[in-house]
Amino acid sequence: MAEYGFPKTTRLLTAEDFKAVFSNSQFKASCRHILVLAISNDSPSSRLGLVIAKKNVSKAVQRNRVKRIIRDSFRHHQDTLAGLDLVVLARKDADKLGNPQLRDRMQKMWVQLNKELNDKLAHATQN
Repeated sequence: MAEYGFPKTTRLLTAEDFKAVFSNSQFKASCRHILVLAISNDSPSSRLGLVIAKKNVSKAVQRNRVKRIIRDSFRHHQDTLAGLDLVVLARKDADKLGNPQLRDRMQKMWVQLNKELNDKLAHATQN
């Protein structure tokens, strides 16, 4: 059975980790409410960082709900996103999405990022 925990090895922990993703993002997926930036890392596992600003999601309960759903979605898709450092940013009104809609949006973004990663790998092997 797969392990779906969220240990420190699967998190972006330092400001340098976040800065690297923001300044060198190679992959991007977005919708009206969420933006996901990613870069390749040297590890076989993926790492996740969350930026859920009070400016965009004003209530702490809603910020925590959004983070919880994004982390849960990441746990279930981290095998398909291996080798990436990801930062998920909540945009304005992300808290207006219901749980099923947020899960669905995250699912679509993980698929989009995986497709971009596979396209890049296929292109690199052709050259």
